[in-house]
Amino acid sequence: MESVKLDLENYRKLLKEYLLTNDETALYQAEQFSKLSVQHNISPEEIIHVHIEALKELYPELPREVSDSLNFLLEAMISYGLALQEYQFLRAKQSELESEISVAASMQKTLLSTVKPDIKGLEIGAVSVPANSMNGDYYHFVTDKEGTLGIALADVIGKGIPAALAMSMIKYSMDSFPENQRQPSMILENLNRVVERNVDPSMFITMFYGLYNPESETFSYASAGHEPGFYYHASEGMFEEIEARGLVLGATEHTTYQQFVNHIKKDDCIILLTDGVTECRVGDRFIERDEVLQVIKDYIHLPAQEAVDSVFKYFERLQDFHLRDDFTLIIIRKKV
Repeated sequence: MESVKLDLENYRKLLKEYLLTNDETALYQAEQFSKLSVQHNISPEEIIHVHIEALKELYPELPREVSDSLNFLLEAMISYGLALQEYQFLRAKQSELESEISVAASMQKTLLSTVKPDIKGLEIGAVSVPANSMNGDYYHFVTDKEGTLGIALADVIGKGIPAALAMSMIKYSMDSFPENQRQPSMILENLNRVVERNVDPSMFITMFYGLYNPESETFSYASAGHEPGFYYHASEGMFEEIEARGLVLGATEHTTYQQFVNHIKKDDCIILLTDGVTECRVGDRFIERDEVLQVIKDYIHLPAQEAVDSVFKYFERLQDFHLRDDFTLIIIRKKV
């Protein structure tokens, strides 16, 4: 407290010196005083008060208008000081929150990390980019000793840290299922019970689960209200929507999911995505589905990973590098 008083006394001396001598050295010292005032947490109204006292000492007969204007300034600075304190407090809280979100985002990447598998006869490309720090989309690959490939793709209706925690629960629940219960319909039914019992009722999760069997060259799948994917017929150069219906996870406890199956031909592609792809917007206009498919078709000839990266970069540029929703795209191509 003593140092604060000394600083204010120093300001009084500097002001008197400048008013009497007009020495610019005093101006430089005043600049240094301003920096020290911040360090000592001296409020603007305290400085104005000392300024007024110093003026009255030098000029006891200040005109009434000048004296009143200084009092007016003092009252204004009192409000300013309170607003500044509130702003600084909010900035500090925002900084703390941003730090916590950064840690949470890093944890999410660790908890939800998945390895793109090397499956004989398949090309796999995957890209998932969050619109903000936390990703509400999630994808995961599961393999077994028979060489089958399980693909999970999900989107939480709700974002942020709660969504990340829900996704972590989904992943570890899925990894705990025995291999004889990895059929898509069974996976979704089991996960539905987990979500219904453990996730807040206001939060729902859409999910698509597919299973590729290399022996039968088939792709079995089921959907829990997820964005429809597409099957690309390479020989015809056309897309077919992957039709699958089902309630979102967590809506009701006892839900069953219908399972479908497709035979996969050489060079054909399975395209899985979230609504951040199909609901891409330019200004106030949503991109039409046919436009999205045309963009995918423009790059479908590339290796799968190059294709998904190129599609993402196209839509990123289209939205001026500002994603409005999490973007996840997976392309699986049968090579032999």
